[in-house]
Amino acid sequence: MKRRFRKYKRPVGKSWRVGDTYIRVKGSRKYLYRAVDKAGNTIDFLFRARRDKAAARRFFEKAIGQNSSPETVTIDKNGSNLAALNAVNAERNMPVKVR
Repeated sequence: MKRRFRKYKRPVGKSWRVGDTYIRVKGSRKYLYRAVDKAGNTIDFLFRARRDKAAARRFFEKAIGQNSSPETVTIDKNGSNLAALNAVNAERNMPVKVR
């Protein structure tokens, strides 16, 4: 599925919206992290069993590594997303602005 997604993926913008939600997969709860740009194009997605700082950090590192770095990221009120983005910013020369 990832290979097919990457094949048809469009270039992404500099302003990202990031959110997470849960879905049921074979009776167990899984968390879907997803990022879209200002135009609504999907930047990246990641399924995880847990909703914590480590999962959010893995998602941000993956999304930034496979795409260009965003200027701003708008996140929801989930504290793990903010903590993960702050941890990623601590290691970067040009930090990402968080909204």
